[in-house]
Amino acid sequence: MSKKESKISKLIEIAESLEGRPYKYGAKMGRGASARPPKFFDCSLFTQYVFRQVGIKLPRTAIEQAMVGKKVAPARIKEGDLIFMKGELGRYNKMYLEGIGHVGIYIGGNKVIHAERKRIIGRYEDIYHPERIKEIGKVVVDDLNAFLKKKKPLIVIKRFF
Repeated sequence: MSKKESKISKLIEIAESLEGRPYKYGAKMGRGASARPPKFFDCSLFTQYVFRQVGIKLPRTAIEQAMVGKKVAPARIKEGDLIFMKGELGRYNKMYLEGIGHVGIYIGGNKVIHAERKRIIGRYEDIYHPERIKEIGKVVVDDLNAFLKKKKPLIVIKRFF
């Protein structure tokens, strides 16, 4: 196994070990790269934390993460790629006018692992005030096609290995 394949395998192992961890919008990372996993994840903290464990530093939000890495065509998706979706709501910039609101990790076998949530209380405007939002959710593994359908549309896929 090459060094790159070993890193991707470790990334997937770490991600899968966090399956079931609760969701919280605006969750925060502990201090230090080797910090224990946070008690809660939102989608971008999940990807940021898992990638940090294999030595890859990602920005904090999904749209910032989509700004880095190498763009990949959907037909060329590989294990460890990040899949960025519009989701229910997105953040926007000049590069992603459609907005990006969700991110997941492709783990192979037509599966994606991601921190998924369902909002119970809060409006779109509350994204800048996480204390006003109440959601339920957790880190889950989904079939790729179900993930794409649920979080549509697909905005971009990025590779970091």
